[in-house]
Amino acid sequence: MKRFLVLVIIGMVISPAVAQAQKKKSKKPEAPFSWVNPLPANKSYPGLKHATFKSPSMGIDVGYCIYLPPKYEKTKKRFPVVYYLHGGRPGSELKSIRMAEIFHKYISEGDIKPMIYVFVNGGKVSHYNMPDMDSMGEDVFVKELIPHIDKTYRTVAERKGRGIEGFSQGGRGTTRIMFEYPELFCSAAPGGSGYASELTVSENDGYENPKLRFQPGANAYDRARKYAKNPKRPQLPIMIHVGTAGFNYENNLAYMKFLDSLKIPYEKTIAKDVPHSASGIYEKVGPVIMEFHEKNFKSAR
Repeated sequence: MKRFLVLVIIGMVISPAVAQAQKKKSKKPEAPFSWVNPLPANKSYPGLKHATFKSPSMGIDVGYCIYLPPKYEKTKKRFPVVYYLHGGRPGSELKSIRMAEIFHKYISEGDIKPMIYVFVNGGKVSHYNMPDMDSMGEDVFVKELIPHIDKTYRTVAERKGRGIEGFSQGGRGTTRIMFEYPELFCSAAPGGSGYASELTVSENDGYENPKLRFQPGANAYDRARKYAKNPKRPQLPIMIHVGTAGFNYENNLAYMKFLDSLKIPYEKTIAKDVPHSASGIYEKVGPVIMEFHEKNFKSAR
């Protein structure tokens, strides 16, 4: 029988995987948070640009990066859009922009039909609403950035042309947001998500650790339960992707079993021997994930 070491802090039970992840994070100093992070001169990717919008709720500028496919400037047609949620904390619209090069490669080679990608700034604690920190990352994305993008660019400004994806912290955010706002997205692809931390939050009244508490119920477990109980919920195509060598692999399998128990359907893409790396997964099975979005954009029309 396997023995597991458990860390108990102020009545909370934290798994060894979560404790180890938190220990690793504590060694790395946090970069100062900013709502606007312009593209560095050495970070240039085809079709990618940085822009800002004025946040109505905060009255300040918020940055985002956007990838426009080559055909965007050659036609007046509208394009579907995938919102890409970054990993890591705190937020920054620059954290996942290396993915733009990979998206561009598959699109420009003709393997995938053109689509827009928007790289989101998730706020001080990535993609969570944190009223005490004056950082409503989820609301700024859902209620402010999405309307701005639809108004500013030629998007398919309806559910049938809107997808969401993210990796690691961004996978957690994708899961929480897709279940809270299924009416906004016709395609959702959470990747490498830290579901062990989401379970800790669910089981400990919002606490991820003694110093960090989220709004109770605002986690991937409770929101999935809420979604499953809603008889009027829209059908939400989901693809969970993860690498077998990643430290979140086992808890992704556990979350899939949880979705099975709720009878929530999903697809899965498992990248064999790939570590905790969004680009690593995309180098191996990227077209599968992009085709998933493409298929859902078509079927939702």
